[in-house]
Amino acid sequence: MRSIVASDQASILRGADMTARRWVGQPPGIAVLRQVAVPLALLVLWQLAGHQSMASVERALERAAWIHHTEADFGLPDEAAWQRMALPHPRLLMAANSYYAVMHVATMVGLLLWVYFRHREHYRRVRGTVTLVTAACLLMQFIPVAPPRILRQDGFVDVAREHGQSIFGRPVAGLVVNEFAAMPSMHVAWCVLVAAVAARITRSGWRWLGVIHAAVTLVVVVVTANHFWADCVMAVAVVLMGYTAQVGVVAARRRRGRAAASPDRVTAMEPGNG
Repeated sequence: MRSIVASDQASILRGADMTARRWVGQPPGIAVLRQVAVPLALLVLWQLAGHQSMASVERALERAAWIHHTEADFGLPDEAAWQRMALPHPRLLMAANSYYAVMHVATMVGLLLWVYFRHREHYRRVRGTVTLVTAACLLMQFIPVAPPRILRQDGFVDVAREHGQSIFGRPVAGLVVNEFAAMPSMHVAWCVLVAAVAARITRSGWRWLGVIHAAVTLVVVVVTANHFWADCVMAVAVVLMGYTAQVGVVAARRRRGRAAASPDRVTAMEPGNG
């Protein structure tokens, strides 16, 4: 029994050593290109989804109206009613608009930097999960869905436009922001990822900031009328699927590593055997 445990520990250590060698042994230029290639590919996908959405505005509005009416049939709280509670508080709404525009990117960048510099052993897995979830959201956004704030006939108000804070309708840093990518909510997907990764990696009290950020984001996307409840539910589902897929990939790699480093295989490869 001890020999089996020792063998497993040795195979794990060998796998970690091989991963470290690949990480350190890469030429700096190649390492940088590999890190930059994925964000660039996602950026291109985001722009393609945006152009596709702009060509299907009418269908996007129809899908949004259907989602709103279907939610009412299922007895979900009306997002317009939540927004009406916030309308008498313009400063609160302006803060919510700013939070919506900035915090999902800031917290995701902060998370990746924190994992990279403080928990390097988890970075590859975290980056892979973020990439899978983001790519899945972007692929789903090729089916355009309008945000609630455009459905004025249903009682929604575009509070960002009213307060001069809208990031839609004009290029931002030379890029077109996709106004009809409400389903699923990337903001909610990223904030749930931030909370989940923080809770998984550390037991420090700071991990609760991720949970608070997720709760605040959920309220913000609703009161600003940028997303339906259904958009948020779908985002959480995408995160769960992405996390499950990443766990499966890691488990498969470990099995291959153990099989490659198993004692029987090493013995068979020694001179004079076979």
